[in-house]
Amino acid sequence: MKRFRVLTKFLLFMLSAVLVLAGCSKESSSGKQEDSGKGEPYEVSMAYITFTKIDDLPLVQEEINKIVKEKINATIKLVPINGANYQQQTNLMLTGNEKLDLLVTSSFFGYNTQAAKGQLVALDDLLKSNGKDILEVLPEHLLEGNKVNGEIFGIPSMRDWGSYYGYIMRKDIVEKYNIDLSQVKTFTDLDAVFKIVKEKEPALTPIVNTGQGSTVTTVLAGGKFDVLGDSLGAVSFKTEKMVNMFEEPEYVNAVELARKWFQAGYVLKDSATSQEAAANIVKAGKGFGYFSHMKPGFEVQEKGITGHEMVSVKLSDVYSYTDAATGFNLSIARNSQNPEKAMEVINLLYTDKDVMNLLANGIEGKHYEVKPEGVISLPEGVAESNYVFGQWQIGNNFLTYPWEGNDSDYWEQMKQHNDSAIFSPAFGFTFNPDPVKTEVAAAMNVLNQYRVGIETGTLDPDKSLPEFNKKLKDAGLEKIIAEKQKQYDEWKKK
Repeated sequence: MKRFRVLTKFLLFMLSAVLVLAGCSKESSSGKQEDSGKGEPYEVSMAYITFTKIDDLPLVQEEINKIVKEKINATIKLVPINGANYQQQTNLMLTGNEKLDLLVTSSFFGYNTQAAKGQLVALDDLLKSNGKDILEVLPEHLLEGNKVNGEIFGIPSMRDWGSYYGYIMRKDIVEKYNIDLSQVKTFTDLDAVFKIVKEKEPALTPIVNTGQGSTVTTVLAGGKFDVLGDSLGAVSFKTEKMVNMFEEPEYVNAVELARKWFQAGYVLKDSATSQEAAANIVKAGKGFGYFSHMKPGFEVQEKGITGHEMVSVKLSDVYSYTDAATGFNLSIARNSQNPEKAMEVINLLYTDKDVMNLLANGIEGKHYEVKPEGVISLPEGVAESNYVFGQWQIGNNFLTYPWEGNDSDYWEQMKQHNDSAIFSPAFGFTFNPDPVKTEVAAAMNVLNQYRVGIETGTLDPDKSLPEFNKKLKDAGLEKIIAEKQKQYDEWKKK
C-alpha cells in the first residue's frame, strides 16, 4: 500500500510537470511553438543587394541582434549579394533547399514571376498576425500596388516612391572650370558641360553609366513610360496604352542622343560590359558624373559612396511608377522554416528606430555621430566609413537619421516630394506572365543581347534598333503586349 501511494505521488508529479511544460509552449495558430522569449533564438537569414564590400558588417549585425534577440527571440544573419549576381544567386537559393528566410525582391529581378511560381510566401495573413504594426505605417496604396494575383508577396521599402531624372557630377570640377549649371535646362544642354570636361580633364570620362544601373537612355526616356518591370510592353504616360517602347519616338530620340555622346567620347567605352557601379567609377577618380533617377538629398547620399562633394541638375518632373511599390521589397522565401518569425523581423524594420539606424547607418560613435540639429555625420577624425549600406531597399527609411548636408526635416521634405509625384496610369497593376511565359523567355533573351549596347550608345541605332525590334517581334513581343493590354484593361475595370 505504501509503495502504491509513492507511485501515485510520482505519477501526479510527472503529470503536473507535463501540464506546466505544455502551458509554457503553447501551439501558435500556425502549428509552430511560441517561444515567449524562451529557448534558442531562431536565426533569420536575410539576403540583400550590395555593390561594395562592407568591412564592419559583422560588428553591426552583432549590435542589431542584441535588440532583435531581446524583443522577439530571434537573430538576423545578413547575407550580402553583389548586384551583378543578385538575380541569378537568389533564384538558385529559391529553387534549391538552401536556408533562406528573407530576401529583397524586385520587379527588376522577377518579383512577379517568383510570386507566381510559389517561390515566395503570401503575406496577407502573416501581416495581420505577426506584422500588424506595418499596416499602421505603410501607405495602403503601396501594399495594393504590390499584389500578384490578389495576394501580397512583398513589403515595399518606405523611401522615395516618386523620382525625377537628372545628371549628378563632381562639384570640385564644376567649380574649377566655372561651369554654369543654371544654363542646363534639358538633357541636350549637357553637351557644353561634357565638352569642357572632355577637353580639360581627359582622365575623367564625363558619363560613367554602365549596364549595372540606369543606362543613359533609361534616364533620357524617363517619365515617358512605365516599363512594368520587364519593358516588354510599357504603358505610355501620354496615351495610357500598352506600347512597344522600343519603337516609340521618345525612346528613339534618346537612343540617338546616347549614340552621339558615345561617339564624342563622353560615354565610358566599356559601359555595355562593365560590372562596376557608376558611383564606384567616380570614386576611383575615373569619372565625372552619371545619369540617375533622383530624390531629395541625393547629392548627400552619393557623396557617401563616391567620396566627392556632388552637385546635380534636375531635368524632369517627379514621377511615380508601378515599381515604386514593386521596386524593392522584403519577401519571405518558401524555404523559410519559420515564416512567422521572419515576419516579426520585417515588423521591427518598419517600427524600431534603433534597428533601422543600425542597419542603415551603422554604430553610433563608430560610423556616425548625431549633431545637435538632429542630423548625423562621420565621427571626428574619421575620413571614410567602413559601413555603407543601401538602406533604400529595406524597411522604413523614415525612421533613420538624415546625413549632414540634408536639413533636419529631410523626411518631411521627402513626404512632400512623394506627394508631388505624377502617378503612372498603371500604378498598382501587376502582370501575370504565365499565359505568354514562352514568349517572355524568348524576348528576354533578345533584350539581354541588344538592350544595354543600344542604350549606352555603344551600338549604332540605325542598324541595331531595327534588328532589335524585329527579333523582339519574332520572339512574340506583340503577343505579350496584347496579353498585357488585356490584363491591364481588366485591372482598370476593377
